[in-house]
Amino acid sequence: MTPDTILVTGAGGFIGSHLVEALLLQGAHVRAFVHYNSRGDPGLLKLLPPELSANLELLSGDLRDQRTMYAAVEGCAVVFHLGALISIPYSYHHPYEVAGTNFMGTLNMLMACRDLHIPRLVHTSTSEVYGTARRVPIDEAHPLQGQSPYSASKIGADKLAESFYATYDLPVVTVRPFNTFGPRQSARALLPTIITQALTQKKVRLGSLDTTRDFTYVSDTVEGFLRAASAEGVEGGTYNLGTGTEIRIGDAAELIASLVGRDVAIELDPQRLRPEKSEVLRLISDNRLARERLGWSPQVNLKDGLARTIDWIRDHLDLYTPGRYEF
Repeated sequence: MTPDTILVTGAGGFIGSHLVEALLLQGAHVRAFVHYNSRGDPGLLKLLPPELSANLELLSGDLRDQRTMYAAVEGCAVVFHLGALISIPYSYHHPYEVAGTNFMGTLNMLMACRDLHIPRLVHTSTSEVYGTARRVPIDEAHPLQGQSPYSASKIGADKLAESFYATYDLPVVTVRPFNTFGPRQSARALLPTIITQALTQKKVRLGSLDTTRDFTYVSDTVEGFLRAASAEGVEGGTYNLGTGTEIRIGDAAELIASLVGRDVAIELDPQRLRPEKSEVLRLISDNRLARERLGWSPQVNLKDGLARTIDWIRDHLDLYTPGRYEF
């Protein structure tokens, strides 16, 4: 990366904050776009080392406001679009808000990047767009299935990005992370939910124990974003960022319990179950395209990544409310 201004939307979130940190460490000037709130809270950016703040520019607003998007994009060399409402349970209750932010927010971003001639836009998808695997491992040609309002909104956003490449030759690259985890992740996500309960309670209460996921450590996901921004000849493509391995959720909980070193019971919590037809039963990536075109490969295995995440959460338990169902 160069010292040019780089925009990151969703910068206050889990992956976004790690991406911002990586860019700052490379010497980039980062314009970090966060959702406006009256507290002026920058989200997880407040956990970044203070010495990195000199090259950090904070901008708050709403992705659904077109003028704000143009102001955010102006003068940027690269745009990373991570901003979205990502909670699947939240999308069950607020589908209109989720669709508006994820679809129209992405349209606003695409239009701003088109009109302002941005050299590279990295658009963030999600493995949830695949739904329950019809074949494994899941490659980028796998059918897209909207099994939740969230996944449907992301499918729509992905197709908008595809259309802007086809129609306007917009230099957009789509990355599709598979279940990223690591330090700073909220208890809305599965692994921190397990870890916080395993550290503090005698029981770990979860939703479905038999579904499988492909968990990718956050530094590997961030590296995929960086490579998508700099690789040549990859515009218009979509690239899975997953490890190519899967683990049953119940087995992941047992692994965490063993790493924590506490004897805990793992129980089903019906409150945490998705509606039956909305549950994604199996996710495992085929990452060959990212390996071949982006030169990307995961470097941190699940056990090592979990150990790092457990250590971080143990040191920051004050940020969590163990046992409370977060969505």
